[in-house]
Amino acid sequence: MGSSDRGVNPGELAVDVAGADGHYEVRLRGELDMSTAAQLRDELQRLATEEAPKVTVDLSGLAFVDSTGLSVLITGLKRFRQLGGDMALRSPSSGTLRVLEITGLTEVFAIT
Repeated sequence: MGSSDRGVNPGELAVDVAGADGHYEVRLRGELDMSTAAQLRDELQRLATEEAPKVTVDLSGLAFVDSTGLSVLITGLKRFRQLGGDMALRSPSSGTLRVLEITGLTEVFAIT
């Protein structure tokens, strides 16, 4: 689960999960793109095995996100809502927030 706070190499993604009993925080560090999105997808699918999961994805350490990464976030949100849960995004960088705004996802996700 948790890993150190050291940075990640360019082109890599670190996915750290903390929490229990259906309430989780997923902390992303690095780049969420076509080559790394499977890591996040796999973690979100694993968390979707919980009953009514409540997940917060911390984007503060995310340096880059592309359309594949956004698709994984949207798919996760839909899955959690189907299960009676939810997913929110927290602390996006200004660049990530801009991408979310341009794509209209600030209207879809709760962002804190």
